[in-house]
Amino acid sequence: GSYHEKCDFETDLCKGLQELNLQPGWIRRNGKSGIGQPYSDHSGNDSAYFLSLSSEMQSSSATLRTSIFLPTDEDHVCQITFHYWISQMSGTLMVGLRKHSEDTITNIWQDSRELQNRWEASTITINSTEKYEV
Repeated sequence: GSYHEKCDFETDLCKGLQELNLQPGWIRRNGKSGIGQPYSDHSGNDSAYFLSLSSEMQSSSATLRTSIFLPTDEDHVCQITFHYWISQMSGTLMVGLRKHSEDTITNIWQDSRELQNRWEASTITINSTEKYEV
């Protein structure tokens, strides 16, 4: 059967993300926080929380890591759908895959479109014969 977990940031980081890996630069906020755009989450709710890069992080990078997922096969496919916002400050959002036996991270998705200023959604499918993190 299919297992589906919704991940939001209403109370804290969701279970899928490792709390220890919330690096400096990421802040949990909502549209009412007074920081600027976005003023709501992807559904238009201004009190719903999301993660945002602080403005001091313009010239560097910050990472979010998931917990460890089990291998995929024909019966257990992994699909991750996420909502994201890219502001005028140009940057690149990347999704990487790190398999259990490897030290390297393979880039499996990225977006760096400038002047978007709107919520986008993306779905990526992951295949891995061993345990992995995203």
